[in-house]
Amino acid sequence: MGASCCQHDHHQHHRHEHDHGAGSPRFALWIALVLNAAMFVVEIGAGLAAGSTSLLADSVDFLGDAVNYALALAVLSMALAWRARVALLKGIAMGLFGLWVAGMVIRHLLAGTMPEAFTMGVVGFAALVVNVTVALLLYRFRAGDSNMRAVWICSRNDALSNIAVLLAASGVFATGTPWPDLAVAAFMAGLALWGSAQVLRHARADLRAAAPAAGAAD
Repeated sequence: MGASCCQHDHHQHHRHEHDHGAGSPRFALWIALVLNAAMFVVEIGAGLAAGSTSLLADSVDFLGDAVNYALALAVLSMALAWRARVALLKGIAMGLFGLWVAGMVIRHLLAGTMPEAFTMGVVGFAALVVNVTVALLLYRFRAGDSNMRAVWICSRNDALSNIAVLLAASGVFATGTPWPDLAVAAFMAGLALWGSAQVLRHARADLRAAAPAAGAAD
């Protein structure tokens, strides 16, 4: 126990020394948190004003990501098992988000809501800029533990979703129907469910990897 434990503590201490610089995961996560929280406020207002299912879905996704980044910051310096448990929660939250968006699609489909294409396009483009910025910030950490992998998957999915929102805005403008908006929202629901499965798989793998270390420490 002594040698392995000391070696682990040394690596943890070495990592913590580099945990607060401009190139650290913590710095990237703080920027991601602030940007996502701001875009949630902007996009939920725009989604309600435009009557857009895809914008509303994306706004809730921004809120969920802001919470995810806050959780990732909270456990960044904790043991692997705790980071994996938080990743499990993120995976579950992503799955629930996907189901919620699917429900919204059905609701707006039945109501025949007609979204406003111009607002969708402008806000969707702003959201895309934010999400690409965040994805680039987190790209270098994509091969880390399940916690950092989860925030990378969220950021990647968000950028893809925003491209889809822009396509939906173009489709609504061109066709004069809500179908492109509903189709993109359905795509976002599927993307969230797929991302959830990925995060849960990596989190379970990290939990299995952390179990022998915990047993050795006992």
